[in-house]
Amino acid sequence: MDDLTIHCPPDTPGAVSPERLAALVGSRLCHDIVSPLGAIGNGLELLQLSGDWPGIDDSPEMQLIAESVEAARARIRWFRVAFGHAAPDQRLGLAELAALLAEVEKGGRIRLRLEAEGDLPRIEARLILLALMCLETAMPWGGSVLVCRGAQGWRLVAECSRIRSDPALWSWLGLDRDRARPEPGASEVHFPLLAGFACAANRPLAWELDETGGEISF
Repeated sequence: MDDLTIHCPPDTPGAVSPERLAALVGSRLCHDIVSPLGAIGNGLELLQLSGDWPGIDDSPEMQLIAESVEAARARIRWFRVAFGHAAPDQRLGLAELAALLAEVEKGGRIRLRLEAEGDLPRIEARLILLALMCLETAMPWGGSVLVCRGAQGWRLVAECSRIRSDPALWSWLGLDRDRARPEPGASEVHFPLLAGFACAANRPLAWELDETGGEISF
């Protein structure tokens, strides 16, 4: 019997786009990981409340475990919005976005400031977080980022003492979708995802970098 190969062209009706598949996988991973992390956190609280081990709450080992669990939970919440599925009608409160930024700011080198009012579509929140990850990649030595919403849309303005420039990587955010680009590493996947999600949402991206900062807007 001959082998049967089924070909599915990218434009086949009903085909799932790579960006949507990535978002669904991201949502599944975050959903499955958040439960055991929550269980670990609950277990730590029970140990701290127990009288069987006096002083365990103040031990450096317990503090290290508790801080690591909280950092992991914060990252999962970030990834859930940045990489997860976002329905067109889903919205995110500004307080929730501010909390996400504050959580990640604790353990990083980037200071974040949010200037906006009202809630926002979850699709926009995803673009903001992915754009922040792009700027974070360009500022490995630290800096600050202002996230603000104006009449023309969202702007993320970064300032630092030194930028790490990588034109090939940033070319993923360009308008020419057919241009040949180097394959990003696992730690750089937010660049093509930002470009893909922005295109799918019909939100044109603009960006620029110089020696002491940069900006992404949509």
